[in-house]
Amino acid sequence: MIKNICCIGAGYVGGPTMAVIAQKCPHIKVTVVDLNEKRIAEWNDVNTDNIPVYEPGLAAIVAETRGRNLFFSTEVDKSIEEADMIFISVNTPTKTYGVGKGMAADLKHIELCARQIARVAKTDKIVVEKSTLPVRTASAIKDILDHTGNGVQFQILSNPEFLAEGTAVADLLAPDRVLIGGDTTPEGQKAIQSLVDIYANWVPQDRILTTNVWSSELSKLTANAFLAQRVSSINAMSELCERTGANVNEVARAIGMDSRIGPKFLKSSVGFGGSCFQKDILNLVYIAKTYGLNEVADYWEQVIIMNDHQKRRFAKNIISTLYNTVSGKKIAFLGWAFKKDTNDTRESAAIYVADDLLSEQASVSVFDPKVEEEQIMSDLNYLETRSESENKRGIAVEKNPYAACKDAHAIAVLTEWDEFRNYDWQQIYDGMLKPAFIFDGRNLLDRKELEKIGFVYQSIGS
Repeated sequence: MIKNICCIGAGYVGGPTMAVIAQKCPHIKVTVVDLNEKRIAEWNDVNTDNIPVYEPGLAAIVAETRGRNLFFSTEVDKSIEEADMIFISVNTPTKTYGVGKGMAADLKHIELCARQIARVAKTDKIVVEKSTLPVRTASAIKDILDHTGNGVQFQILSNPEFLAEGTAVADLLAPDRVLIGGDTTPEGQKAIQSLVDIYANWVPQDRILTTNVWSSELSKLTANAFLAQRVSSINAMSELCERTGANVNEVARAIGMDSRIGPKFLKSSVGFGGSCFQKDILNLVYIAKTYGLNEVADYWEQVIIMNDHQKRRFAKNIISTLYNTVSGKKIAFLGWAFKKDTNDTRESAAIYVADDLLSEQASVSVFDPKVEEEQIMSDLNYLETRSESENKRGIAVEKNPYAACKDAHAIAVLTEWDEFRNYDWQQIYDGMLKPAFIFDGRNLLDRKELEKIGFVYQSIGS
């Protein structure tokens, strides 16, 4: 029976997942470790509103379990040594160098974890892949662990997360399914069962699926690829709708009522973001290419091409509508996070739209309820399109939406935060330069109400 869990990585997956396991399994000690001292300090902040990951409901669970059976620590070796089961939940970004640059997953953090576990472990361990990984990563981890010379037996399981940021806690408490992949050997099956027993504390047995390791790893990539494909498909139709006089929301509603298609992930927007969709599809493309499956690779790569096009054309539309120049004009961004109810900005459409507008010498003013200025500047600087000082001159981050919109030529809605609907739009209009434009990248606001006030309103797909 598992008494001690260690999770390496205190990010958007590790933190919430371990908090829920700790809440539902009070008999298990759960320790989340990370080398980032600042991040661990934030997880240990007396005020749980200050924890580094914003997810509705998470702060309350952390407050209930922290110090009881949930711990956050920088003592990685100690936690590995004490654990019966170790979750690896570190970042696996797309490679920015060498073979596979721009497509393959960078597994250096995963390998470092495996080598650290191999060095420290003195007793048998179950190692669980929680990060999104390419197929056959488990065999590489096992290879490293089995050649340690410590005489320790390791079992490797794949347990991919299917969390949607913004609803991660709800997804953890009532998952559609929990997927666990492991070896078909008796030892492998025993390890699978030990993880099944943990989830069975709150997840119905018929929702816990067990497979071999390879199927589990590939299922995660495939799930994200299918979801992203739906977003790119409806976004492709949005451009056609704009040219033909159709309305993409009406089209989406009509096709979504077909039970074979269903209504989910048919909301047209400025494009998908987040840490998973793009990375996982690029990973899938790379795997297909390494096996010589070029047609398969081309098919999935088109999903990314369409998504990039959607972001670029949104920025182009702002420029062309504002009389073909935004030089010296103030454009207010409402939202920077890649979606509502999260402070995650990875691959957010806002970053790329801002980058294009800054290249056209616009002044961009940003308000997001949960994203800090430091993060916004970091996102732009990471692109290396211009110097950090140029970015700082071009971007103003406001604590107040009305300040962000004051004296603006146009507003771009980049995140679908619910609060944006409830603003005093008359007050915002009164403070803007005229004509006052709104570019709704999320089809969030009420067109009739805004046009009645006097706004020139444009949305995606109509």
